[in-house]
Formats: sequence, C-alpha cells, structure tokens
Amino acid sequence: MKVLNQQFQIKYHYPVYFTTPLFDPANEALARFLTEADARAEQRLLVVADEGLWRAQPGLEGSLIDYFHATLPRYRLYFVQVPGGEEAKNDPLYLEETLRSIDRQGLDRHSWVIGIGGGAVLDLAGYAAAIAHRGVRHIRIPTTVLSQNDSGVGVKNGVNFLGKKNFLGTFAPPMAVFNDSGLLDTLSDRHWRSGIAEAIKVALIKDADFFQWLEAHAEALLRRNKAAMEQLIYRCAALHLAHIGSGDPFEAGSSRPLDFGHWSAHKLEQMTSFSLTHGEAVAIGMAVDVLYSEKAGWLAHQSARRILGLLEQLQFSLYHPLLEEETLLDGLGEFREHLGGELTIMLLRAIGTGENTHTMDHHLIRQCIADLRETSDLHI
Repeated sequence: MKVLNQQFQIKYHYPVYFTTPLFDPANEALARFLTEADARAEQRLLVVADEGLWRAQPGLEGSLIDYFHATLPRYRLYFVQVPGGEEAKNDPLYLEETLRSIDRQGLDRHSWVIGIGGGAVLDLAGYAAAIAHRGVRHIRIPTTVLSQNDSGVGVKNGVNFLGKKNFLGTFAPPMAVFNDSGLLDTLSDRHWRSGIAEAIKVALIKDADFFQWLEAHAEALLRRNKAAMEQLIYRCAALHLAHIGSGDPFEAGSSRPLDFGHWSAHKLEQMTSFSLTHGEAVAIGMAVDVLYSEKAGWLAHQSARRILGLLEQLQFSLYHPLLEEETLLDGLGEFREHLGGELTIMLLRAIGTGENTHTMDHHLIRQCIADLRETSDLHI
C-alpha cells in the first residue's frame, strides 16, 4: 500500500468596521479597503440589495453610486434586488437570479459581490459568491441589528432547501464587514428588538457582565437609544468573532455553542412558515432551554427568573401554540443532522457559563413548554 499525505493551512483575516455614514464620500473606510485590496485598472462589483431597504431608504442606491463615482471611478457597479427575510433564502429563483447576474456582468474570482441587507440577504449573497467560479470575493454590509451583531460578522452562508433552514451552504468568510448604525434607522420596532435576542444569547453563554449590562440598559434599548445599541452591537460582535477565532470556526465537530436556544428556534421558524422573526424564535427557544437547565438542576432558580424577566422586559413573547406540536421535537434530530456526530445541545450552568449536553429528556421539554404556556395565560 502506498499513501501520500497532504497537509496545508489557510489563514483567514477580515476586518469588521464600525463607521457611519458609510456612503459619505468623506468617509474613506470602504474606498480605502477596496483600494488596498485591489489595484486593477478596471473593476466590477455586483451589489445584492435588500429591496425592502431600498424602499425604506430610497436615496441609498444613489448615495452608493455617488460614493463610487467620487472615490473609486474605475469601478463598474451592477445591482440585483432580492426580498428581505427568509423569502430570499426559501425561493431558489433569487439564488439563480444572483448567479445569472454574476455571469451576465462578467464578474470573475477577483471581482466583488457586496451584500447589503439583513442576515438572510447576506446569507444568499455570500452563498452565491462562494459557489460562482468556486469563489468570488464578497463583502457584507449588514443593515439589521441581528446581522450587525451576529450573523453578518460570521463565516457562514446558505439558503434553505427541502424545508430545512440552511440545508445548502458554505463556510466562506467575507473579505470585510462594514457596520453602519445609520442603516438601522428605518427598522421597525419589531426588527430593532428582534436582534437583541442574539446579544442576550451570547451574553448567557459567554459573558455575565454583558448580561448585567443588558439588564441595566433594557429600557434604553427599547426606546431605541442609538448609543446603547451601538455599544450592544460592538460588544456582541466582538464576542462572536472571539469565539470563531478560538475554536472550531468551520464547525468540524458536533458542537454549536453559539446556537444556544436554537434547536427549537429553527424548527419553530419553519413551523410558523417564518412568520416569526429569527430573534423572536430564538427568544422562545432560549426560554425553553433556560427552564430545561433549571429543571435539570443545572441553573439556579433565581438566575432563570432573571433571564426570563429580561426577555419579558424587552417585550419578547416566550410562548407560541406550535410549541405543543409533536413535530417540534423533530428539531432535535434536525439540529444533530445539520452538524453530524452526536446530538450536542448547549445549556446553562450559570449566567455567562454554558455547557454541552448530549441528551434531552422529551418529557422535561414538555414540562418547560407547559410552564411557558401557563405564564403566557397569566399575562393575557
């Protein structure tokens, strides 16, 4: 027998900028990054834009065009618009349209795809860029709280398929991420609040001090205090990036510690036909797993009350009737299947301290759901 062993390493680096207003010609961040990354005499760039954002901020496309005319006139800009939210990931026509645009406009592996929108649009744009020509360079410009503090700064891309969330996808880090807090101004209160759920999640498993900060600033965040939200996004993004860089960035193992509360959240999103936002589903999923952690004897009662209290203070509903459906528990198997290996669920030992378990008692899960239903009935 003969064996040839191959081994090599690839080092990834991408900056995450926090700057506003991004498309002001006096702001050099984007232009400087592109200039330093590419010296080609002529360059092509496809913008994959959230059509909802384009409607909410009608001058945004013109500002982007003016910015490039003023700072990078050698760039030829092209645009494709896709719906925001899970619709962009559910319908394969939008992926095909994006790929056809890459082909039609002659983009190559040294060209650029920029996704501008919420997490779903960024997932679609990043996936299209990753599979076209085996990889076109892409940049993310997140425009929601959820994408600026969590999904938009990570390394994953994907679309939904066969009724399963992110069944198709890649690990393809962006070349850069640009967070502009001014792009959050036209968010609805619902979507502003939705993104806070992921900040609570990462605080619960990584940073007790951050959780305490969230408690202290809950009212300011609800009132849409911009300074508080900018601080939340920066701290949450920093924790997210630190986790990606310190362990298993491409999820080769069986654990997804940043997905606390997500096994039921992903299933609930699907069961509600995505009428729940991701953050709303995660809030419910965290409530289930917080109660499970308490009933399993891992988490102190007082800590569980603090967590549920903060979620309620931020006006998250912690119960949905579809939690009662037997198919919810299929989410455990789908969560395991998505990663492979054994079932691995993150639970809480304390606020700021998560720990994996490989078994979930279905009877105990149903008790947690019953508790949430009773609490919800009391609030009606």
